[in-house]
Amino acid sequence: MKTYQYTLVCIFFLLLGAGNVHAQSKSKIVGVWFNTDKTAQIEIMENNDEMIGKLIWIQREEGDLEAFTDTVNSDSSLRERPLMGLTILEGLKYKDGIWSDGKIYDPKSGITYTCDLQLKKKDILEIKGYLGDSWVSRTVEWNRVKK
Repeated sequence: MKTYQYTLVCIFFLLLGAGNVHAQSKSKIVGVWFNTDKTAQIEIMENNDEMIGKLIWIQREEGDLEAFTDTVNSDSSLRERPLMGLTILEGLKYKDGIWSDGKIYDPKSGITYTCDLQLKKKDILEIKGYLGDSWVSRTVEWNRVKK
């Protein structure tokens, strides 16, 4: 009988620990990331049960005011909105090491893509953007901003 009780206690603590590991894995992408060409920084954070990303820094040439507004958006009513603070990643849900079913907005092209994110290394995040079917895709890597 004691062996049975001991086994139940061990299983309970294993299951409790497994839930904690899942929560830690889900939040590994939380932080600030450089885009591929290091001209912008995106802060990824948890928002309810999904991950989102906001533009928090944009490199620009002196006097280049268009770098701060969404001038190429396909919706002309949004072309005057500021890019700083704009949510460009949303709807990402974690499952089996991949954040999927999300959307990413590209302010350079004005196009929104379906996307998946995967942590390749501790400080390298792979973003796969899909336009329509998954066979039309583009993959880029972002690097974590060092503090």
